[in-house]
Amino acid sequence: MDKRAQQKQRKEEKQRATAHREQTRALLLKFGMFGVAPILLLLTLYIVFNQGPTYSTVEIADNDHVRGISATPVSIVVYADFQCPACATEHQTMTRIWPNIRDKAHLVFRHFPVTTAHPHSWTASLYAEAAGHQDRFWEMHDYLFATQGIWAGLPNVEDEFDSYALELNLDLDQLHADIESSEVIQKLRNDQRGGNSAGVRSTPSVFVNGRIVAQPTATRIRQLVDEEFAAAESTD
Repeated sequence: MDKRAQQKQRKEEKQRATAHREQTRALLLKFGMFGVAPILLLLTLYIVFNQGPTYSTVEIADNDHVRGISATPVSIVVYADFQCPACATEHQTMTRIWPNIRDKAHLVFRHFPVTTAHPHSWTASLYAEAAGHQDRFWEMHDYLFATQGIWAGLPNVEDEFDSYALELNLDLDQLHADIESSEVIQKLRNDQRGGNSAGVRSTPSVFVNGRIVAQPTATRIRQLVDEEFAAAESTD
């Protein structure tokens, strides 16, 4: 084969290699479109249909726990962790000021257990939520915060929480069944998801008519409640 023929052959081989690469690229794009897109679609649908409802920091959901009269114009939503010391302090603050604001506001509690820092917080929320199925949510809520210093350091808390339930005259068999129910577990998850959507990054997180209270002191909470109540009264 002379030099001219060799050059022609190399040119043809180069053209075939280029064409092959173009075909390969086209196939990759085709399979990427028809292979990856359905996966992304399925992933999106999974997220949408499995995330459950999230709850507004102003509107009350059907399964929210409300203290006070929901018709009052000011909504106070608290995202809290029963094992969180700061949440126990916030609970004491709210208990102290509640008689002075109850005619203006209603209080909504939502679970936000931070299990990485507080290993018993999820179990505590389960007990409180299950107690709510026997119309004793707020009683268990108050009991858990009042006794936090006792149970927070225990290796296991179920027996301790059972004793609280008995003191509240709860049916233990029903309580344990409700603790394991999908309804109770989903309520906790939805509360956490709603908190994440609302911007909760730590506990306690307190919202007054949707406005997060940076420092939920008694003075600050009462000030915001008074402001929101006055604004509501002026529009009537």
